[in-house]
Amino acid sequence: LLLLLLLLLLLLPQSAALAVAIATSVRSAAAPGCRTAVVMAMPRRNFAPRTKPVVDTTPHNEQIQFESMRVVLDVPGGADELLGVMSKAEALAAAEERDLDLVLIGPKSDPPVCKIVSYDKFRFLKEKKKKEQQKAVKGQELKELKMSYKIGEHDYDVRKRAAEKFLGQGNKVKFSILFKGREITHADVGKTVMERMAQSLEAVGSVDSPPRVMGKQMIMTVSPKKTSPTK
Repeated sequence: LLLLLLLLLLLLPQSAALAVAIATSVRSAAAPGCRTAVVMAMPRRNFAPRTKPVVDTTPHNEQIQFESMRVVLDVPGGADELLGVMSKAEALAAAEERDLDLVLIGPKSDPPVCKIVSYDKFRFLKEKKKKEQQKAVKGQELKELKMSYKIGEHDYDVRKRAAEKFLGQGNKVKFSILFKGREITHADVGKTVMERMAQSLEAVGSVDSPPRVMGKQMIMTVSPKKTSPTK
């Protein structure tokens, strides 16, 4: 009977639960002192579904729907070369002549802009840029600096230097002023302090959210100023 159970497990894995039930009943019915082996079914593993790879949908070559376009040529290690306005047929011929692809990079421009470049290189650089942007956003922190509407010059300079340090590290800065009791009537003075701080940080930061009152607090946020890449 035990050999029969093992055979059932090998031939019919889906009947494992039934085999265990039968083996258990056989063991309970066995005479005292008679050893009975019970075969336990192994649970099936649940594998997580594989994530589908990201598919780039940028129109290229024959997928481009426009009949006229401004064409630029990718120059490795240098600035793109402007070839001028061409018809779709002319642009495809120019790309084929260089053994490259025609990729749509500015569909909303007038006329739309296409680039002659290796499509594989275009996808690689696009994905690399996206990862770098995600990494930059993930690494950014929000630093809070508290002030008073009647802040003195020394404390103001301390907050300013701290903000310059945080912005230089790529972090956002949140300025807050807490008004106690009837101090809320001096919200206009607090706004002046905030605006002065924003002007002091113009070289390294730009205001994300201007000063505004939220309950008993006035809040302003400043982000690091984006520097234009050097060519």
